[in-house]
Amino acid sequence: MKKRLLSGIQPTGKMHLGNFFGAVHNWVTLQQEYDAYYFVADLHALTSAYEDGVNIHESTLEVVADLIASGVDPNKATLFVQSDIPEHSELHLIFSMITPLPWLERVPTYKSKKEEIQGKDLNTYGFLGYPVLQAADIMLYRSDIVPVGKDQSYHIELTREIVRRFNALFKTDYFKEPTERFTSFPQLPGTDGRKMSKSYGNALYMSESDIEIDQKLRTMFTDPARLRRQDKGNPDICPVFALQGIFNPDLLQELSDGCKSAGIGCVDCKKKLIPVVQSFIGPIRDKREVLLQNKSAIEDVLQTGAEKARRVAKETLDAVKSIIKIK
Repeated sequence: MKKRLLSGIQPTGKMHLGNFFGAVHNWVTLQQEYDAYYFVADLHALTSAYEDGVNIHESTLEVVADLIASGVDPNKATLFVQSDIPEHSELHLIFSMITPLPWLERVPTYKSKKEEIQGKDLNTYGFLGYPVLQAADIMLYRSDIVPVGKDQSYHIELTREIVRRFNALFKTDYFKEPTERFTSFPQLPGTDGRKMSKSYGNALYMSESDIEIDQKLRTMFTDPARLRRQDKGNPDICPVFALQGIFNPDLLQELSDGCKSAGIGCVDCKKKLIPVVQSFIGPIRDKREVLLQNKSAIEDVLQTGAEKARRVAKETLDAVKSIIKIK
């Protein structure tokens, strides 16, 4: 039997290039190799957008369209919405009873995300307890593999700690510790040089037109020390060069040498990037637009996926209730 794999994506807006290369590109490859379960993490979205339920539902359909347009195949992977499986919430509650508070307070992403997301009250248990819900997501399907970015590695280690504590407290070996699978791509820079993020408003979206892509990339930050065309640059600190490494790997040495010698300017460098990004995003954008014209078909995909996921989730939760003797 294939090993089981689980991963989720939040419906907090349209998918951007950072989401694609940070997760979805991996999903498309891994669905061939594993028994893959991919879910839209709408409950996770509520940890920072709890007042935004209507938009979360609409964004869920858009995200699923993005996933299918990007190559996630509902015939190869189980695709579903987290809140359609109530066992996620119930196992989260059980895990929260045994998770020490200091374990959550030391999670590195807790403080960094509070700083990143401005203008919202994030002093809630839901936000602090996000990694416990994530552990419940993973273990509900008794996942062997969890594909994540390196910034999420601590969350997987916390999941393993919760598993060890559960097994020790209840004298069982029911849960096996999951293993992370890192994406092969680093974090993508946004148009302002920071990590590409919806929160920063610096993302390149898979739904954008060629004109929008052109405008964003033409004004993208480069080496801040290179003020004039004749100035020599440092490609190692240039966000545009980081994108060139993904979209124009065959030109990388040429562009690096040209930047360091001032043989090529930032505008010319961007001109080599723009059409390649447009050609990459264009087919995905066009396919998602077609998919969104028939939202009932998307909902059918999610219903079929939820029925399969629910069977696995119920089996796990029934076993957990028996182990902790509340059944």
